[in-house]
Amino acid sequence: MKFKRHSKLEHGLQQIDIAPLIDVMFLLLIFFMLSSSFTFQSGINVKLPKAVTSDVIKEENLIVTITSEDVLYLNGKISTLKELTKELSEPSNKERLLLIKADRRASVGRIVDVWDLCRNLGIERINIATNQDQ
Repeated sequence: MKFKRHSKLEHGLQQIDIAPLIDVMFLLLIFFMLSSSFTFQSGINVKLPKAVTSDVIKEENLIVTITSEDVLYLNGKISTLKELTKELSEPSNKERLLLIKADRRASVGRIVDVWDLCRNLGIERINIATNQDQ
């Protein structure tokens, strides 16, 4: 019994079929896209100033954050000075410690506004967050 030889194999392949390679690459791409997690942590980007003399505070605080664009946040929620006044004037918040996290590029005027607001409301325990200089 004699088999016919394919003339294609004798003369070499004229062209490589890359369709299966593209299919495999797309399957790998889809696999890695579905298996990787795209979780973004929402947060406020604040670069705290450095200080040599800073203490660690372990009490639960009210946190007022001031970004470099002078945007105010109270405990992670965006706020205005009026909303901040309303929230801090509650009797339960007057005894709590207030921590001001101000970006090093935030305007001093905005920090003083928040500080004066707290002092006018009778909040006396006010701290400013810093990083320890190392």
